[in-house]
Amino acid sequence: MASAGNTVSSFASKTKTKKKHFVAQKVKLFRASDPLLSVLMWGINHSINELSHVQIPIMLMPDDFKAYSKIKNSLTHSAPLVSEAQGRSGARFHTSYDKRYVIKTISSEDVAEMHNILKKYHQYIVECHGTTLLPQFLGMYRLTVDGDETYMIITRNVFSHRLSVYKKYDLKGSTVAREASDKEKAKEFPTYKDNDFINDGQKIYIDEESKKTFLDKLRKDVEFLALLKLMDYSLLVGIHDVERAEQEEVESEDNDGEEEGESDGGIVGTPPDSPSNTLDSTKPLSPGDFNPSIDVYAIKSHDNSPRKEVYFMAVIDILQHYDAKKKAAHAAKTVKHGAGAEISTVNPEQYSKRFYDFITTILP
Repeated sequence: MASAGNTVSSFASKTKTKKKHFVAQKVKLFRASDPLLSVLMWGINHSINELSHVQIPIMLMPDDFKAYSKIKNSLTHSAPLVSEAQGRSGARFHTSYDKRYVIKTISSEDVAEMHNILKKYHQYIVECHGTTLLPQFLGMYRLTVDGDETYMIITRNVFSHRLSVYKKYDLKGSTVAREASDKEKAKEFPTYKDNDFINDGQKIYIDEESKKTFLDKLRKDVEFLALLKLMDYSLLVGIHDVERAEQEEVESEDNDGEEEGESDGGIVGTPPDSPSNTLDSTKPLSPGDFNPSIDVYAIKSHDNSPRKEVYFMAVIDILQHYDAKKKAAHAAKTVKHGAGAEISTVNPEQYSKRFYDFITTILP
């Protein structure tokens, strides 16, 4: 009689062992001409996916907690676009493919300052319910490619994804060395400065209610920045000329009509994944109109302005702390230009007052 152990052994030998088949998990690839952007897209996708595991706070509805999905789509659906703009210390700029967000390289000093102000900045944004001209920071990333570290910060784009800006200014309320260089002016889309603004005879023509709202925001913002000992920030101003845009659109349609007449008759529609299709899914907007929930920095010119325009205005570059280095620069510039010169490197209280006073003069 066979023992129980022999019976089990015999049964096991007759049993077929099933081979396990493992299905490789699909990995989404993020391709861009610049390896740094590929890494950025992967990092954004990964970090935002982590939010799906976070429990929704009691005070929020499920829809309130899904804003990140829109940001993720804008920043990872297609590779960011290169911008010819160049910031302080050679900072590089990109925009998301749908032009909603700006991606900028920053220094390690900027990163340290962001960590210093972040708690108070967040509290300020919450308390003012987002009614501010300050940058809307959405993410900060450290990227490593071939052993080199790069820091990038993501903010909401001040300008519109739909309305073209034909001229832009970077205003500090200073007049010393505040003209665009010849090299800058040679660019397709140059950034002009304070003296250029004055010499152009430019003004911002908005109605009294819009002016009051704008200046109230600006006053509170610069007072907050002064408390944080921040200075050397700018007001970025972009101008959309409605009549000019209408004329360019008519000319573009005429050219398209001529090209269609010469073609084989096929009609090419808007690709389903194009930015215009995803962002402008609601009814078409008239020339010069915008969606204030998207173009949050936009203000229309008043009815009696010389030209029908839309202005985009916001405070940028707020991470400069008034430290020993800035104090030394202030002393050097004062010696060079004189104590009464309107240099940009001054203490935060003086900077905020001069900045605000100058901006009030450009709003007649």
